[in-house]
Amino acid sequence: MKWRGRQQSSNVNDQRGQSGGMRGRNIALGGGGLGLVIAMVMFLLTGDPGALMNPGAVVQQPPAQQQTYQATELEEELFQYAGVVLKEVEDTWNTIFPTVGRQYKEPTMTIYSGYVNTGCGAADSGVGPFYCTLDQNIYIDLSFYNTLVSRYGAKQGDFSMAYVIAHEAGHHVQTLLGVTDQLNELRQRVARGTMTQTEFNDYSIRYELQADYLAGVVARHIHEKGNLEQGDMQEAMSAAAAVGDDAIQKKAQGYVDPDTFNHGTSQQRQTWFKKGFDAGDLSDWDTFSASIW
Repeated sequence: MKWRGRQQSSNVNDQRGQSGGMRGRNIALGGGGLGLVIAMVMFLLTGDPGALMNPGAVVQQPPAQQQTYQATELEEELFQYAGVVLKEVEDTWNTIFPTVGRQYKEPTMTIYSGYVNTGCGAADSGVGPFYCTLDQNIYIDLSFYNTLVSRYGAKQGDFSMAYVIAHEAGHHVQTLLGVTDQLNELRQRVARGTMTQTEFNDYSIRYELQADYLAGVVARHIHEKGNLEQGDMQEAMSAAAAVGDDAIQKKAQGYVDPDTFNHGTSQQRQTWFKKGFDAGDLSDWDTFSASIW
């Protein structure tokens, strides 16, 4: 993506190097994003069900960081890049929301290192990027880029991170339009025993695929402004495939269990990202009524 020298969002909160002194707590359910995929990997590798119910659990209080934080050259580039991507996200939804009679409220994106306090609780970088509905904030530790490429096999390239940011911002769009509240109501049915976890997982998948669709809409607007470069879409599609439930489970345990999927397969995630790109608006975003299998 063409980004150097371009305007960055003013809604970036840099908390790198400010993790000291936070209390160990758990992220409350109600957020969304790639962090829940990482939590699934933690469960598959460790067998700890707490990693699923409370992704990002911080067991011990981290030591206070006294020294000045020093970012690597690559990290600093990713930081600047992320700010430009968030500005593209803002421009996209500030354009689209009035067409459906709504006003877009821009989220904050907090970039942190190691640990962070959020409106949903405390988190560490192991959860991956996530969106907290309670403070309407996107949280990203930029080290996730290396994880996405080296551990999950996404194609190297900057637009894979654009996909990640746009996906998390998609959860913000879902929150503003009431979709997240509907999902949380369904989650309460699981707690009351009137819906099984497997039944709920189907809705969770549709929720995540919708965020992929919304990420595709952002990519389309970047393209229409002439800022996509050759290979960008392939990088985004590769990132979407890398975080598919089937790909992650296959890598973690050697086999897949569709009954435990909660984000969608690699093919589903690619399909809905491409649907959003092709539409460029909200005309085809209803994953809850569509056939996804």
